Amino acid sequence: MARAPLLQLSDISLTFGGNPVFDGLSLTIQPGDRVALVGRNGSGKSTLMKVMAGLVEPDRGEVVAGAGVTTGYMEQDPDLSDFVTLGEFAASGLPEAEAYRVEMAAEGLKFDPARPVATASGGERRRAALARLLAQAPELMLLDEPTNHLDIQAIGWLEDHLSQTRAAYVIISHDRAFLRRLTRATLWIDRGEVRRQEKGFEGFEDWRESVWAAEDDARHKLDRKIKAEARWAVEGISARRKRNQGRVRALAALRAERSAQIRRQGTAAMALDSGPQSGKKVIEAKGIAKSFGGREILRPFDLLVNRGDRIAFVGPNGAGKTTLIKMLTGEIAPDQGTVTLGTNLELAVFDQTRSALNPDQTLWESLTGDPDMRVSGRADQVMVRGQPRHVVAYLKDFLFDDAQARAPVRSLSGGEKARLLLARLMARPSNMLVLDEPTNDLDVETLDLLQDLLGEYDGTVLLVSHDRDFIDRVADTTVAMEGDGRATVYAGGWSDYRAQRGEDAPAVTDNAPRKAETAPDRPKPAKSGLSFTEQHRLEALPAVIERLEAEIAKLSEFLAQPDLFTTAPAKFQKATEALAERQQALSEAEDEWLALEEKAST
Repeated sequence: MARAPLLQLSDISLTFGGNPVFDGLSLTIQPGDRVALVGRNGSGKSTLMKVMAGLVEPDRGEVVAGAGVTTGYMEQDPDLSDFVTLGEFAASGLPEAEAYRVEMAAEGLKFDPARPVATASGGERRRAALARLLAQAPELMLLDEPTNHLDIQAIGWLEDHLSQTRAAYVIISHDRAFLRRLTRATLWIDRGEVRRQEKGFEGFEDWRESVWAAEDDARHKLDRKIKAEARWAVEGISARRKRNQGRVRALAALRAERSAQIRRQGTAAMALDSGPQSGKKVIEAKGIAKSFGGREILRPFDLLVNRGDRIAFVGPNGAGKTTLIKMLTGEIAPDQGTVTLGTNLELAVFDQTRSALNPDQTLWESLTGDPDMRVSGRADQVMVRGQPRHVVAYLKDFLFDDAQARAPVRSLSGGEKARLLLARLMARPSNMLVLDEPTNDLDVETLDLLQDLLGEYDGTVLLVSHDRDFIDRVADTTVAMEGDGRATVYAGGWSDYRAQRGEDAPAVTDNAPRKAETAPDRPKPAKSGLSFTEQHRLEALPAVIERLEAEIAKLSEFLAQPDLFTTAPAKFQKATEALAERQQALSEAEDEWLALEEKAST
C-alpha cells in the first residue's frame, strides 16, 4: 500500500519585487526521501524551503502537509533573542525527559549548551539551531546550509547521523562530498522551474549538462526556423499576401516564443591577476609556537612555502588554523621561533567573518569606499587590476544587476556576500592569497570557476576550508592541526591526507553496497571446479593477502610520522609509492581469491 506523502506543493506561484520566483510549481516529498535542493545563488532555494516550512505564503497554490506529519526547519540566521543560553534554545519545545538529545547533538556538533546567547558567535548559534532540529527528530527535516560553520569532524558526525535516521530530509548545501554521500534524489531550481531527478547529487552535473545541451539544440533549431520564415516573409509575401497571413502570424508567434525564453544565468566573469612575481621562497617558518591563556595552540612547527604552493589548513574549529596563518603572514608574532617572509609579496585576504563588508553600506559604496579601489575624482569608477572600471559594470561581472548596486549589503544572501568579497579581493593584483572558508554559500558553478582560477593563478595560496571536495581539487599540501598543538604536513589534498593516516576506507552509506570487511582466513578444501594450478593458487592467496596487509600497516605507520614529508621528502615519496603499489596488489589478490572461490563453488 502506497504511503501518503509528507508534503505536497500544488501549483505554487510566488513573486518578489515584481519578479516571479516560481510559477505553477508542484512537487511532492515522500517518506524516506533524501533530497538535494540545488540551484544558482539567488535562484530561490531558501525561499522554496521556507514555503515548504510554511514560513512564506505563496501568492497562489496549496502547501499541504500529511496528517500528523511534523516538519522541522533549520534556517541560516536563527533568532535566539528570547533565550539565555544556547542549550535553553536547543531544548525549547522538548519534554524534559528528552533533553538528553540536545547534549548528544551538542557533543557531536561541538558547542557548549551553557554558552550565553549574548556571547555566542554566529557559528555557535547555527550549531545550536541544528542541534534543536535534530533533537526534535521531526519526520521531515528542512536543512539550509547545515555544514556552514561546522568543522570537518562535526560534518562527519552529522553525515553519520543523517545516514542512519529514518526521517526524510531536504538539504541545501554547497558541500559536494556531503551531498554525494547523503542524497538519493535532486531538486534543481533553474530560472523559476523546479526539476526532479531520482538520483542523488552524484549524478547532478551530468544531468544538468544534458538538460542544457537539449535546450541549446532546441533553441538552435528554433532560430533556424525563424530565419527561414523571415526570409520567406521578405522575398515572397507580396505575391501571396492574402492567402499567407496565417504563415505571417506563425512567424510572429515563433519570434514571441523565442523572446519569451529565459536565458541561463552566465558564470561570474571573475579573474585573478597574480601581479608582480614574488621570490621563490615565500615563507619560511622555523620552530614557531603559540599559546593563549595557558592553552597551547601550536607546538614548535616548521614550514617552507614556495612560490606557487597551494596549502590547505584543516582541523577542528578552535584548533588554531587562522592563528597559524596569521603568524605565517606576519599579522601576529609567534611566542617563539621565526617567520621569514620572501621578497615582493602582495597579499590579498578573504575573511570568513565577512568583516570587510559593512552591512549598512550599499554595494556601490562597498567598492568605491575601498581605498585600494578608489579612482581619484571619480565616484562612479573603481580601480580593477590597474584599470578604471564603472562600478556597475564591474558588479555585473559578479552577477549583480543594476538595481542591486544601490541596495544595502545586508539585503544580500550569503552567496552574494561571498561574491562581493571576491569582487573586492580580485580587483587588486596579488601574488599570495589567504582564503579563510571561501566556499561558504557559493553555488556549484561559482565554486567550479573559483577552482579553475586558483588552478591558473601564478601566485601562492593558503586555504582554510571544511569543504573536502574543494581541498582535493585545489591543494597540493595539507597541514593538519589536531587541536592539541600539533600540526603535521601531508602531501596532497584531503583524500591524500586521510590515506596517509590510514583512514582512506570509503564510508559505507545506505546508498552503497557493503563490501567484505576482512580477508578470508583459510582456503576451502579442494573443489572439482578448479584446475590443479587454480586450486594451488587459491590455497596460497590467504598468505599473500596477510603479508600485503602487514606491509601496508608498516608503511602507513611509517608515513604517519610527524614532519616526515618536510624532513625526509625522498623517503616519504618512496614509501608513498610503495604503499600505493601494495594497496593495489592487495585489491587484486582479494579480487582473485573471490573469483576463484566463486568458480570453485559452481
